[in-house]
Amino acid sequence: MDKETLQNYIISVLPMPKEKAHFFAEQFESIELSKNVLLFKENEKCTNTFILENGYIRSFTFDKDGKEVTTNIFTAPCFVNDFLAFFRQQPTSENFECLTDCKLWTMTYEKVQTCFHSYPEFREFGRMMLVTNYSILQERMLGMIKDTAENRYLRLLKRHPKIFQNVPLKIIASYLGITDTSLSRIRKEMMSKHQ
Repeated sequence: MDKETLQNYIISVLPMPKEKAHFFAEQFESIELSKNVLLFKENEKCTNTFILENGYIRSFTFDKDGKEVTTNIFTAPCFVNDFLAFFRQQPTSENFECLTDCKLWTMTYEKVQTCFHSYPEFREFGRMMLVTNYSILQERMLGMIKDTAENRYLRLLKRHPKIFQNVPLKIIASYLGITDTSLSRIRKEMMSKHQ
C-alpha cells in the first residue's frame, strides 16, 4: 500500500505542507481485510481508528424485530469509525463489515491522543474529519425525512456511481430505507427514462 495516497488524502482534508502530511501518514499502519470480516463488533471497545484506502465497508445494527439495518456505506477514501465510541473509549453501538476486500490505514487511540496533544495541524485535521462526518450524518438524516426514495437513490448514484457494482442491492436498499423490490422498481424506471 502506498503512503503517498494516504498523504494526499490528508492534504485533501486539511491543506498543509507535504512534509507535515508525510509525517502524519507515517503514524498510520497499513492493514488488509477480506470481504465479510467485521472491523468492529457491536458492544466491543473501539481501540483503533481507520482510513479506508480501497474497498467498501458498511455499518449496521438490528431493529426491534432482529432485522439488519444498514446505517452507512463507507466508500474510499474516507475515515471509518464509530467516533463517539472511539473518543470516549466505550463499546461501539454498531457492527462494521467489509463488503469487499479492503485496504486500510490504522492508528491506535493512544497514538491519536499523542498526535492531538503534540501537533496543532493533526488536531485541526481531526476537527475537520469530525465536521465532515457530522455534515454527512445530518444530510443523511434530513434526506431520510425530506427526500423521496428516488431522490435518495439519485444522490447516491451521483456521488458513488461504482457502489452498485460493489455492494449488494439488498444492503443499498436498506441504506436508502426502502425494500429491495422498491429499489429494483426505481432503477428500472430511471433506466427507461434515460433510454
